[in-house]
Amino acid sequence: MKKIIINHKKKKIKVDAEDCNLFRKFSGLMFSRREKAGILIFRFRKKQKIAIHSFFVFYPFIAVWLDEKNKIVDLKIVKPFNPCIYPKKESSSLVEIPINRKNKKIVFLLVGKNKFSVEE
Repeated sequence: MKKIIINHKKKKIKVDAEDCNLFRKFSGLMFSRREKAGILIFRFRKKQKIAIHSFFVFYPFIAVWLDEKNKIVDLKIVKPFNPCIYPKKESSSLVEIPINRKNKKIVFLLVGKNKFSVEE
């Protein structure tokens, strides 16, 4: 596990994330269980616009694209079985945060209490 700090709206959000190896970059959150799934970080060699999908992810999660200073470039709530999710801008890394009880505080800091429920 690696601690990262996400800079969001003048807040610093501390997150424990698994730095993904090559195999994990292909599988991501696929086939994981909602309550057992951990936060994943995907680092890119150069800034790029990487699209993702949520096939075989049976719960919603938050995709957070970051620049080299861990400032949010784009943030999307991803629903299950979405074929293609594109960020608005190029990024240096991507963080996938499962929406579950364990990550409730982080989810609320990123998207707000009224916008999305952890129980959905």
